[in-house]
Amino acid sequence: MGFIDVIKQRAKDNKKVIVLPETEDRRTYEATAQILKEGIADIVLVGSEEEIKKGSEGLDISGAKIVDPAKSEKTDAYVAKLVELRQKKGMTEEKAREILLNQYLYYGVMMVKMGDADGMVSGACHSTADTLRPCLQILKTKPGTKLVSAFFLMVVPNCEYGANGTFIFADSGLNQNPNPEELAAIAGSSAESFELLVQEEPVVAMLSHSTKGSAKHADVDKVVEATGIAKEQYPNLKLDGEFQLDAAIVPSVGASKAPGSSVAGKANVLVFPDLDAGNIGYKLVQRLAKAEAYGPITQGIAKPVNDLSRGCSAEDIVGVVAITAVQCQAE
Repeated sequence: MGFIDVIKQRAKDNKKVIVLPETEDRRTYEATAQILKEGIADIVLVGSEEEIKKGSEGLDISGAKIVDPAKSEKTDAYVAKLVELRQKKGMTEEKAREILLNQYLYYGVMMVKMGDADGMVSGACHSTADTLRPCLQILKTKPGTKLVSAFFLMVVPNCEYGANGTFIFADSGLNQNPNPEELAAIAGSSAESFELLVQEEPVVAMLSHSTKGSAKHADVDKVVEATGIAKEQYPNLKLDGEFQLDAAIVPSVGASKAPGSSVAGKANVLVFPDLDAGNIGYKLVQRLAKAEAYGPITQGIAKPVNDLSRGCSAEDIVGVVAITAVQCQAE
């Protein structure tokens, strides 16, 4: 079984309730039909029955639960809770009601907050900022987590590197230019996510354009410092740096450029120095190596809510829903 098939099977073994709020997009319905057919998760669609019926024409989504914010008996409780959570930021009942009736992403996040759903997937037609804003305002960060970050789970076909071609690329979706402390936090969270989702030991490489001092620059210094912090904070983790990409994943290059490192040439969790590198890196691998790219998967939010690339397919949504369900199982 391929990676995503294993994830789907794990999701089926303990089904969770996942909200899909982007009912203005046909891909949401195509994904819903497939998720229900495969029995991966129970799906909640947010919107009016009329809109959903029209948008899903020709697809069997009869097993999905439809929640219309304008008619739901729970909307008043959601309004009250949103006011309570955001009162210090000037939230009024009138404003909260307007948000929840018109912005389905907020409604979906409130469903997760109130325990009426286990997780949410969004982003097919919303930016990462729009998807994550309600999460950070309502759900907040996970206890003990210093930073919310995002990664792509990459599955590269016919690849002998990583965990049989499976990698985590982080941060590839959220933090623009993390400082050394933030990079270290991203490394720790990504290792945890890899262990949960791939069920293998994480081997973490802190990436740079330099390997073990081969180049001198402030950008290299940042990664060196982050590596030191991460080693101190996560002493039991297989983690090292700074590495160029080939030294991190190719055994012969790792042995040549970083002899004595237990990580060089064996990495499966790649921590990029900034968002430019992470985003460009995952898209290069996705398009040129025809890799499956699932994400951006978030880590560090109190409950599982995941983003999608706006270029995603319905199949991508199915995969991210399965991953989200497995994250929910671990809560």
